[in-house]
Amino acid sequence: MLKRLTSTAALALVLSACQSLPTLGLSKAAGQPPSEASVSMIAPLVEKRETVTATGYAVISAQPHKLAAQQRLMAIRAAKLDAYRALTEQVYGQYVDANTTVADMVVMNDSMRTKVEGVVYGARLVSITPVGEDTYEVSLSLDARVVDDLRMLYLGQLSARR
Repeated sequence: MLKRLTSTAALALVLSACQSLPTLGLSKAAGQPPSEASVSMIAPLVEKRETVTATGYAVISAQPHKLAAQQRLMAIRAAKLDAYRALTEQVYGQYVDANTTVADMVVMNDSMRTKVEGVVYGARLVSITPVGEDTYEVSLSLDARVVDDLRMLYLGQLSARR
């Protein structure tokens, strides 16, 4: 019950924040342009990027195979998966679970777990680049309209679960 209430509260906060943007000086209904201070405060929230990009990395020698060519192919695949993970973080965010145990005003145990979950489609492979002698870098991009579609699908799934 608490988990469901927390999810509902978070969704309500996000939706209320979206509805309150016109009151922060972005509405031209009043006939006056928004002040410079309000625009600089809101600009990071209202990004105008056409694409979202992500980069993933993988070390060739860490791949579990005896043949060097197969290790390179596996490193490219691992770097691509890392880039997809980074895209998923940008689209859906990251779930963070942290626990700290304190006894006698001393931290006894401190642990943190993160989780990323989501569906990404329509990503475009931008580049596969060797970095140094033992690493591959893979860059992916995702159109901003696809990001909006993915977020709408995600919100639809959240509401259907309730």
